[in-house]
Amino acid sequence: MEVEGPGERPGAPDAFQRLWTPHRMVYIAGENKPATPQVEHCPFCAAPERGDDRSALIVHRGELAYAILNLYPYSPGHLLICPYRHVADLTDATVTELTELAVLTQQAMRVTRAVSGPDGFNLGINQGAVAGAGIAAHLHQHVVPRWTGDANFLPVVAQTKAVPQLLDQTWELLATAWAEAG
Repeated sequence: MEVEGPGERPGAPDAFQRLWTPHRMVYIAGENKPATPQVEHCPFCAAPERGDDRSALIVHRGELAYAILNLYPYSPGHLLICPYRHVADLTDATVTELTELAVLTQQAMRVTRAVSGPDGFNLGINQGAVAGAGIAAHLHQHVVPRWTGDANFLPVVAQTKAVPQLLDQTWELLATAWAEAG
């Protein structure tokens, strides 16, 4: 067995090109993660309080919950369905909140299908940081549109996802379609 000396890189050089995505370091470093799990630091509590839904990325408001674009999307149109109330665990949500979360998830799927025609969706709730919740203190359901062939080599070899649409463009499409859907 051969061991590299100090300062030497392990392994043989390869022919792969590197796709650098330094903008992802903001997410990885936790720049926009809340300092504490308290309401005053929660971005999902702050977003509805902003005066402008477009800059807050909110595409639709319900009575007890709202739909907001994910600031770090897995694909264009990646929405989060959030209750207004600061509640962390699904078991702590009221039946009425759960019903509205489900109804808004259905509406999000319909609107996204009308706007961009995905072939399917990933739907899910990550309960707790250990389960993958980036913001564990505030319950939110992911609605991630998927297209046949969208899982190409980039996530596998480069831990990178190509997102071909700006958040503002996605907001315009979804907010307009949601308003038209009634």
